[in-house]
Amino acid sequence: MVSKVSASDPEDGTMASKPLARGMGTFFKDCEHSNSRWSKCPHEYKIRYRNTAGKQTEESGFADQDQAIERLTAIHTAKKAAPQSQTRAARIQKYGQMRFEEYAADWKSSQRDLSASSLRHLESLMRHHLIPALGSRRMSSFDHKVVDGFIQTMERQGAGLATQSNAFDKLKAILLDAHRLGLYDDNPLEGIKPPQYDPKRAVIPSPDQLKKIRVAGDDDFLLITDLMSGCGMRNGEAAAANINNIVADDIYRISEQVNQTTRQYDRLKHRKLGEYRDTPLPAHTRQTILWYADKHGTSPEGYLMRHPRDPSQTYPAYSLSNQWKRIKASGNVDIPEGLVIYSFRHYFASNCLSHGIPITDVAEWMGHRSLDITFKIYRHLMPGSIGRAAKMLNMGLAA
Repeated sequence: MVSKVSASDPEDGTMASKPLARGMGTFFKDCEHSNSRWSKCPHEYKIRYRNTAGKQTEESGFADQDQAIERLTAIHTAKKAAPQSQTRAARIQKYGQMRFEEYAADWKSSQRDLSASSLRHLESLMRHHLIPALGSRRMSSFDHKVVDGFIQTMERQGAGLATQSNAFDKLKAILLDAHRLGLYDDNPLEGIKPPQYDPKRAVIPSPDQLKKIRVAGDDDFLLITDLMSGCGMRNGEAAAANINNIVADDIYRISEQVNQTTRQYDRLKHRKLGEYRDTPLPAHTRQTILWYADKHGTSPEGYLMRHPRDPSQTYPAYSLSNQWKRIKASGNVDIPEGLVIYSFRHYFASNCLSHGIPITDVAEWMGHRSLDITFKIYRHLMPGSIGRAAKMLNMGLAA
């Protein structure tokens, strides 16, 4: 027999010494004795109440009714004094029961700063990796073991390290968003060792190789090569070159790119609409821009390169890639194994770092999302830094 007494309305006046708030819970004994004998029977008291999430909860181990009532009072007081906890409980109730697929879709809709190509990449990762492995899992069930299991699943399926790293980054962003909502007391990513993606060492042309490669194609190819190697532009940024962006004799303002998906002028990668970055403009690159503009003219808005068959359209990415294939196939110039069009941008970074320009400046000019990306790709271009530091420290110790 289970005997119960409402903490706010006890049946026996001897059971409670003071009135308690209505609705704060009940205390009882799970034994054969009637409630009139609770004070003398040896069984422990238990309490039952609704927690901040609205779920019925029981606690036991109270030696007498005063301890049970004291605990109920403390719980009730804490709930009244912390309305934010009740708000958090509502969020947990709403989002914690969501399936990952539903939550991820809601999160994706809020990523309004993503470019079309970045959004396409995100959708691919979710469709091929995140949703198949985690789509039906409830958000409240994530912890570090679930996350680590997801990484191990990708490893077993033979996903490349770059893919593993990108998929983990997206899962991390989603779970951190849920953590900020209060779904987890402990960060589910705590202690997780992320996939260790180490980009391959960039293949960089020598100055002599670059000198011959830049003139191996047409005028568009020459201009793009000089913009990428001289200013550190990405392919799409070079395709959107505008003579009005020469803001000083030695400064070029990179303010937009040609989006390969939409084939329209678009905001920069990792930048909001209207944001830009200023980059050094070497004299020879400036001369190439002016030469090209003088020879081919510009659009009314100042754009240099346009579609070869329709000047009203942007310069197409396939035109550059097709030309690069023809140059490589011709065998007329020395092109090192692994050298790609993007290597001209690597040349810019190499040229800067080898002349002692701080890597923080290089990262800013190249538009990297973080300094860590620049360091991972170009660390090998600074092989003497540790040796120089050792010599300087030795001089200081010997003084």
